[in-house]
Amino acid sequence: MSGTTVNGAPADLAPGTTVADLVAARCTSAKGVAVALNGEVVPRSTWGSTQVTPGDDVEIVTAAAGG
Repeated sequence: MSGTTVNGAPADLAPGTTVADLVAARCTSAKGVAVALNGEVVPRSTWGSTQVTPGDDVEIVTAAAGG
């Protein structure tokens, strides 16, 4: 996939890659993780069915303790 970015960096993803696939590949655990696709939060219940397509902008964020 050309033109796709993940956390601001270009990403070469296989066709059919889902949000769940990305989280599994980039995070040690899905606990405390939130994902935005093109500026819209993706509900966890739809991660497995939400495909990332060319030109999409994905942000994966994790909660961090501290202050």
